[in-house]
Amino acid sequence: GIRDFCLSRGLGDVYKRQIHSCIHRERPDMHCVIHTHTPAGVGVSCQEEGLLPLSQTGLLYKDLIGYHEYEGLALNLDEQQRLVADLGEKKQLLILRNHGLLTCGRTIPEAFIMMYYLEQACKIQIAAQAGNKVSLPKPEVQDLVHQQAMKGFGSKLGEMEFNALKRRLSRNGSDHAT
Repeated sequence: GIRDFCLSRGLGDVYKRQIHSCIHRERPDMHCVIHTHTPAGVGVSCQEEGLLPLSQTGLLYKDLIGYHEYEGLALNLDEQQRLVADLGEKKQLLILRNHGLLTCGRTIPEAFIMMYYLEQACKIQIAAQAGNKVSLPKPEVQDLVHQQAMKGFGSKLGEMEFNALKRRLSRNGSDHAT
């Protein structure tokens, strides 16, 4: 099956070897790794506090996000150990400081939907910070939202959305299936 889904540009093969391969090697439960460099994702990765618990979307992955400090271009093999350590055994998302976002999943749909909502949370945060001072939900509400979301995380996470996206691509004449 597909072991990798890389959204990197430019040095894609290098990132794939340096970033993706170590996750596949050390986290055999994660069959898909997605790594992006979007304006909102990089913007949040540059913020000292990282992803804030501002919105319902931002609270979904509260305990699943790790942070990895920026070490320059991902060309140093020694960085792999630190990257995997920052991901740990339970996390599925990494905010790569001053770099971008990374999600992993047991399936492509799972990694995709986690990236989709992580990206949405980053967009919401950037938009909220452009206005007045932000307001965070109370800590007990933050915990409640996360607990509620975790009840919906199962083996089929993201499949409905991913299949809908594939149908849309097919209707629009994409050759995504080849």
